[in-house]
Amino acid sequence: MIQALNGARQLATATMKRTATELRLPVPWGEMRGQVWGPEEGRPVLCLHGWADNSGSFNTLIPLLPQEWRCVALDMAGHGLSSPRPSGVFYTFPAYVADVRRVVEALQWKRFSILGHSMGGNVAGMFSAVFPEMVEALVLLDSYGFYPTNTKELPDILKQGMEEMMQVEKRDSEGKKEKIYTHQKAMQRLMAANPQLTEQSAQHLLERGLREAEGGFVFTRDLRINLKNVTRISLEQSLELQSRIQARVLVLMAEAGLNKLFPPPEGCSESLMNGYQNSKNMKVMTVPGDHHIHMNQPEVVAPIITDFLLSATDSTAKL
Repeated sequence: MIQALNGARQLATATMKRTATELRLPVPWGEMRGQVWGPEEGRPVLCLHGWADNSGSFNTLIPLLPQEWRCVALDMAGHGLSSPRPSGVFYTFPAYVADVRRVVEALQWKRFSILGHSMGGNVAGMFSAVFPEMVEALVLLDSYGFYPTNTKELPDILKQGMEEMMQVEKRDSEGKKEKIYTHQKAMQRLMAANPQLTEQSAQHLLERGLREAEGGFVFTRDLRINLKNVTRISLEQSLELQSRIQARVLVLMAEAGLNKLFPPPEGCSESLMNGYQNSKNMKVMTVPGDHHIHMNQPEVVAPIITDFLLSATDSTAKL
């Protein structure tokens, strides 16, 4: 393991200068944006960030992956530079899954791998269950691929989400202006909301997370992403979806990550983990680090991800 980490650090020095090109794809309500690394004919790998992040979440990890891979990191709808959803429309996991389907159709990808962090992992898990023939390998970065909800809580969740949407719509109708920040104040706000972020990681997110406005900067993300998600699934539904995944799966959890910040309802994580561990195509690992380990310490996870995806390719070739 130490040898692998040293190799990754050396690789970081050689590859950190790799630059990404901008991705812009039209969608019915605007455009999806993102970043692309690697040759057009390279192995396709889709990277999906976590809640309130953007494609900058992968700025330090992707340069440590093989240069011949074609890595596309999205700004998910309402995040980064991608267009927000139309007025009155909720942000839900099925909608994000549909976005991914639109993107890979535009890219003309028939079969590819996915790296998904946190919320992006949940989108990746659902996509892999709904379109199992399209996903060769799935890497869940501090995510179980699904986030079940206790069905008894559903009425209150629906009520809260709908009332929050009405409050946002009222605010918008009153013409309330966005809050203006200096770059330093924006950095302070982001790091206060995400205390596990290093300053460098926060800076990567702010590159696409801020836009200039009169008197300073405003955050690019749509405030509606903060509303209670009204589309939830139960543990039973999560396990059914999980059983439909055909891809090889690596669940890469951080010791001080998801389970400490956003623990799933009691018993859910164990049930989902058992589902992965009981499959010969799935691997579960825990590494030292926090929820944003792929940003803060990419040299820890890059060799593991590389080895797994290479082995997934070898395994597929033998079938």
